[in-house]
Amino acid sequence: MLAPRRRGAGRIAALLVGLMLLGLAAWLLPRLWTLWSAEQSVSLSRLSVAAAERGRFERDIAADGRVVAAVSPTLHAPAAGVVRLDVQAGDAVAVDTVLGVVDSPELRSELAREKARLQALTADYGRARLAVRQQELRAEEALQQARVDRDAAATEHARMARAFELGVMPEIERMRTEAALKKAEFALHRARSDRDLQREGQDLDVEAKRLARDAQGLIVEELQRQVDLLTLRSPVAGQVGQLLVSDRGFAAKDAPLMTVVDLSALEVELDVPEAFARDLLPGMPATIRGNQQQFDGEVSAVSPEVVRGRVTARVRFLGSVPEGLRQNQRLSVRVLLDARDDVLTVPRGPFLEAGGGRVAYVVNGQVAERRIIRTGAVSLDRVELLDGVTEGERLVISGTDSFDDAQRVVISR
Repeated sequence: MLAPRRRGAGRIAALLVGLMLLGLAAWLLPRLWTLWSAEQSVSLSRLSVAAAERGRFERDIAADGRVVAAVSPTLHAPAAGVVRLDVQAGDAVAVDTVLGVVDSPELRSELAREKARLQALTADYGRARLAVRQQELRAEEALQQARVDRDAAATEHARMARAFELGVMPEIERMRTEAALKKAEFALHRARSDRDLQREGQDLDVEAKRLARDAQGLIVEELQRQVDLLTLRSPVAGQVGQLLVSDRGFAAKDAPLMTVVDLSALEVELDVPEAFARDLLPGMPATIRGNQQQFDGEVSAVSPEVVRGRVTARVRFLGSVPEGLRQNQRLSVRVLLDARDDVLTVPRGPFLEAGGGRVAYVVNGQVAERRIIRTGAVSLDRVELLDGVTEGERLVISGTDSFDDAQRVVISR
């Protein structure tokens, strides 16, 4: 009676075991198929895996730069001569501080000659004005004399005409006085015309003398300016930079003599890769680090030309220039190109260049699957993901060079 019960219990146990094996097989077969269908197998220790995260995305440029002077004028020799320097490199100077003198006897001699010529022309101008006044007096005197002669002739003609009417004088006398009156009136008109014409001519002569004097005055003024420039003065407040000529040495005209650095207008010059320079614009905010300090700045200028794949840019300090900086000192600069919130990103890695920003390997369990993606902006440490990846998915960011473009790759522990 007990044997049939034992056989029924055994069947039930066998059935349960069979169902468990079938369930386990149903759970394992897809995973085993996925593993068997993989084309490569790579150890996890050779890979770097990171998850796609959503948050703030900042695209920036980091580079080392050197401190340069935004204002660093170079003084040149205004004339050929011997240079006497009154300062040394590194001396602090104020605006208009005398830095030295260029001795140019030729220029000073030319100035003296032109000044003498100016004095002669000034004297000629004065004599011309005096001669004009004398000629005006003579012309006015002749005019007054002609007016008096005309009045006398008119009086004589009136007397003769009255006497002719009374019959005490012959007509010939009246006609003579009438002719004398016309002659006197003609002489008066001629004297007035001569005075006016003479005045115009005299004005032209005096104006010519004045213009000659003024032209010579401009020559003297220019030479005086050049002689004044022989005294070298600092155009800015700052520090004497490099001396380009030795003391008591001879310098040709327009030869560079020294530089003066304006320490209140320092900037940081940096070389930016061409790929980033396309987005670099003046006015972008920047952070400058150096001397164990951090300073705020902004991009002041970007070079329009590319040299050896790089573009030169300048960053100026916001506010006052920090103390203790020296020209050509090395500083690190970070320029913020773009900042956005709620952006899906993943850490930057070699996968970006390997896949051209269009392919990535997404980790699913122990398998990395090749997937078409679309990337956006790229910063120094993160890459924007536009399509093909969702938040939380993990991507192989380094080590994909050994995948050989396989569709599936097993990641072994």
